[in-house]
Amino acid sequence: MTTAVSTIPRTFIWRRLHSLMGLWFLLFLIEHLLTNSQATLWVGDNGREFIKMVDGLHNLPYLEVIEIVLIGVPILIHMVLGVKYLFTAKFVAGRSDGSVPALRLPRNRAYKWQRITSWILLVGVIGHVAKFRFLEYPEKVHLVDKAVYMVKISMDEGLYTLADRLKVELYNQASIEREAEQFQARSSERALVEAAQVIKSEKIDPWTGPVAQNFDEQKSIILGSAQQYQLNSEFVSALKKEKLSSGEVIAAAPDFGTATLLSVRNAFKQPLYIGLYTIFVIAACYHGCNGFWTFLITWGWILKMAAQRAWVSVSVVIMAVLLFLGLAAVWGSYWINLRY
Repeated sequence: MTTAVSTIPRTFIWRRLHSLMGLWFLLFLIEHLLTNSQATLWVGDNGREFIKMVDGLHNLPYLEVIEIVLIGVPILIHMVLGVKYLFTAKFVAGRSDGSVPALRLPRNRAYKWQRITSWILLVGVIGHVAKFRFLEYPEKVHLVDKAVYMVKISMDEGLYTLADRLKVELYNQASIEREAEQFQARSSERALVEAAQVIKSEKIDPWTGPVAQNFDEQKSIILGSAQQYQLNSEFVSALKKEKLSSGEVIAAAPDFGTATLLSVRNAFKQPLYIGLYTIFVIAACYHGCNGFWTFLITWGWILKMAAQRAWVSVSVVIMAVLLFLGLAAVWGSYWINLRY
């Protein structure tokens, strides 16, 4: 006698995984838009709440692991599976050539827009990550008594006023060359030459100081000069590394959150980015919230028609709140809160 063993189809498993990672995307979207909106909603606070939230996230231990495991991998899984489904999806809403039904029901239209927004998100997420996580990610540079975060931005009439309030130093091409000349002059001093020799001969780590405690006072003074020289050298090198075009400056901010705020402000003062991110935010909010509704059905949380209709309203409310937060960040970071 043989017993039939039921197995779960792979398609079923992949569909559930895709749905689950979509929910995770929505949760991340809520956090991300809530954080970004702080650059706008508290008008007059110079983005203080945004800076506080971004610095809190940036200072999390094992941040890169968190970004990869809890953000990158789930979104990547959802994207890869989504692309696969995109190429097999068939729209049945609107006009048809007769090969498929032409239905004008609300859920058919929702299905169609879910797939359209998928393509927008595919391009938008890749571009967004490339711009803000890699190309314009603030660079940390050590100084003698602190660290600064540097980001390249374009100049405008309100930037100097804002930079003064945020305690940010701005460097154009002329000031970078002047800083390099001053450093070159200081580096020719004899004490600095001796400092370099001490580092080489005594094998001193300029970041952690002397590894032995038997340094006399003279060597301690020379070591101090060596540390300052080493750190100033890093700062000047970071300034000179950036190629500035006309109208561009380098902002040296006291913390990561402030540098990120200036980068966001710089993007959203340009009409092109405002337009692209408006489309991106609308697509993300619709895709995430409509996907949340289908998640509830896929996982068996809502089965009755009355419950499904009620949760459509809940999803629309969530989408409206997220749209407000996201579009506030896009349209208000520069034009409302941080223009001057």
